Amino acid sequence: MTSILVACVGNIFNGDDAFGVEVARRLSGVTLPDGVRVIDFGIRGIDLTYALMDGYDAVILVDAAQRGQAPGVVSVVEPDLNEAGDSTTPEDLALSPHELDPTKVLRLASALGGSCRRVLLVACEPLTLGGEEGVMGLSEPVTAAVAVAAETVEELIDGMMAA
Repeated sequence: MTSILVACVGNIFNGDDAFGVEVARRLSGVTLPDGVRVIDFGIRGIDLTYALMDGYDAVILVDAAQRGQAPGVVSVVEPDLNEAGDSTTPEDLALSPHELDPTKVLRLASALGGSCRRVLLVACEPLTLGGEEGVMGLSEPVTAAVAVAAETVEELIDGMMAA
């Protein structure tokens, strides 16, 4: 059986950064195959690090990511895990309690001996990350992208389970 972690991340106080949190909420109403867990990690990087140590076959990260596209565009990226694990200085492994940097989490999990055969990122281009004052709620294009991302995650899961 394939085990898949869908790790949704984001800060609800920073506008479109809450994208992953909203996708987790959407997926909570969907019946997924056995072996698939959807978890809203919010900004809890250490919790995600420990979850990555649980021996999942695959991890699908869901997050807002600035990739230079139009706001609301959803894309699937396969991070280079070798690149994520190259640097192991203390600064590269330090996690902030106020934000979750997926690259740092992957580095720390790798340094601790965790391994995962496949990591995918379902990313959404944000319109706003709230600025210095922060903001609650997603922008209109990112709100519309939540359904697209949830469907994308379901398609990725189906593909992985069939392989």
